[in-house]
Amino acid sequence: MTRLPPEILEDPALIAVLDAVEAQGNRAYLVGGAVRNALLEQPVDDIDIATDARPEHVQRLALSAGLKPVPTGIEHGTVTIVSDGRGFEVTTFRRDVETDGRRAVVAFSDNLDEDAHRRDFTMNALYADRTGAVIDPVGGLPDLEARRLRFVGDPEQRIREDYLRILRFFRFHAWYGHEAEPGAVAACAALKDGLEQIARERIGSEMKKLLAAPAPVASILLMAETGILDQLLPGAEPGALSDLVALEARENIPPSWSRRLAALSGGRDCADALRLSKDEIRGQTALAEAITAKWSLNEAGYRLGIRAGTDYALLAGSRRMALPPNWRPQVARAAEARLPISARDLMPQLTGPAVGRGLQAAETLWIESDFTRPAPALIQAALQAGEEG
Repeated sequence: MTRLPPEILEDPALIAVLDAVEAQGNRAYLVGGAVRNALLEQPVDDIDIATDARPEHVQRLALSAGLKPVPTGIEHGTVTIVSDGRGFEVTTFRRDVETDGRRAVVAFSDNLDEDAHRRDFTMNALYADRTGAVIDPVGGLPDLEARRLRFVGDPEQRIREDYLRILRFFRFHAWYGHEAEPGAVAACAALKDGLEQIARERIGSEMKKLLAAPAPVASILLMAETGILDQLLPGAEPGALSDLVALEARENIPPSWSRRLAALSGGRDCADALRLSKDEIRGQTALAEAITAKWSLNEAGYRLGIRAGTDYALLAGSRRMALPPNWRPQVARAAEARLPISARDLMPQLTGPAVGRGLQAAETLWIESDFTRPAPALIQAALQAGEEG
């Protein structure tokens, strides 16, 4: 019998929650991502629990055990139990009664098998009891071993229940899959128009998670082949993403979804399509403008800072700009450089907009000189530029 690594179940906070839920004869199982990741020997961040206890009863059991219950999604059967300062989502077994492609009306169930059959992918429908014994109602263990992503039951039915599962399919493929079940891919392609029903914030969240995967290119290429990528991001450039990811690997740079989105979008505006925040939009715009202007590494580091400057270097390098061996310290040095003059040094000779023109000219000279031009020469250049403007 397949079992979880024992250390997962030695967590005192988890034990307290399981003890509380099972105190009056109910059953409690670890489920989903915690089981999947533990079996893959990957980090387990959050532990979700499935139970036959009804949510109101879960709350009473938690209080009786001295734990704090929070009704975070009680209408869907979820109570978060706080144990040792950490939250554990405890959800009653469910079955779908009605779905509309965005949300589901559920009924509570006493049956683990019913609960498993409403889940999205077989590798996410694995359960484990408190001894670590894994329960596999839908054949998820062979799929997990093969890193094969497969829907539970009929792919089209699962997708029609929630069209966001199309993007979840590609996201999970990027993180956990080596193989995408052909029928699942075909169903995603056939039903892709259903994504128009999904809020763009949810689409953006899935795309960010997908692009943050260690190796997202195969999934992005699958999205391109099915027409889904062009539907979400018209004109997207999978080849540019592939080049960037290869350069990241050579340079041993950790993934960054925002850097990868800049490559994939090719500088095109994707703010509305993915409902990016104002800060995220500013970041994407700055990188696009720098790439278009073909900034030097010094200028990128100086104007963008160490993080965005590094992103620019990798984006430029993946577009066949040769990166020197010392590009990382060069960007870091540029990010720390400070113009040795200020507006006060240009007054009273310059006033108003002329001060800004002068400082801009001094900055350009400062960057071009590899941050070595002395202050008097910068002041002279600034005064001349300000007066000529």
